[in-house]
Amino acid sequence: MKEFLQRLLQGRYVGLLEGEVARLRAENRALTNSLLGTAGFPPVEYPEMAKPQAVPRLRRRSWHQIQAWKEAEAGSNETK
Repeated sequence: MKEFLQRLLQGRYVGLLEGEVARLRAENRALTNSLLGTAGFPPVEYPEMAKPQAVPRLRRRSWHQIQAWKEAEAGSNETK
């Protein structure tokens, strides 16, 4: 239960931080273009930001699966 709540809060916290970063980047672009306009230069066109993609969840392996994997790996190294 504790882990579930911790993951839930961390996910929201990370989302809030990403939103804040996007807001600050937009504000910085606006301020930069404002200063350039005041100095008589044309505004800068910024490339479109990449959209965040979901990270695939890693599949947890059981101990017997890990052991079988290590044994198979050791066997393939011996034959080479």
